Amino acid sequence: MKNKIVRSGWVPVIFTVLIILLISPLTVSGEETGFAVTSPAFTHEGRIPSEYSCKGRDISPELNWVGLPEGCVSIAIVMDDPDAPKGTWVHWLIWNIDPKAGGIPKALDASSMGAVQGNNSWRKAKYGGPCPPSGIHRYKFKVYALSDKIDLESGSGKRKLMKAIKDITLAEFILMGKFSK
Repeated sequence: MKNKIVRSGWVPVIFTVLIILLISPLTVSGEETGFAVTSPAFTHEGRIPSEYSCKGRDISPELNWVGLPEGCVSIAIVMDDPDAPKGTWVHWLIWNIDPKAGGIPKALDASSMGAVQGNNSWRKAKYGGPCPPSGIHRYKFKVYALSDKIDLESGSGKRKLMKAIKDITLAEFILMGKFSK
């Protein structure tokens, strides 16, 4: 009798694991794939220099990546501030970056790389650096390794971008920096 209880106790566990596997997204985080993103401008969870903010030159920082997953055809980046007073504030949307470049340079000229930029929360298709009204805010550079290029017009918003990458994301890595005025 004891064996029957133990065996039947495994059924719900196995069933639960199978359901989780079936409904889980097919993408994985960078830690699971070896995909990683760094910046010589700041460390993960470190302070973003004012040069990259509205108080400085308001230019994009250099980002570098390693460990791209097999089949990566393009890179997309979403930079946002989840600590904004009225909800997440989008600072930068850029996609169709060649992954073979190994990263993007400081003060990126998107057109020189064949990349496309979407509209940020200021409704401008360009980088908008950290500019919190008060306190310390976190700025997340979400870098997506994609299995295809994205067919979206310049100026498209975050919602359209996220929908376009939903089924083609191979891996994601988040590099987070902090800034205060």
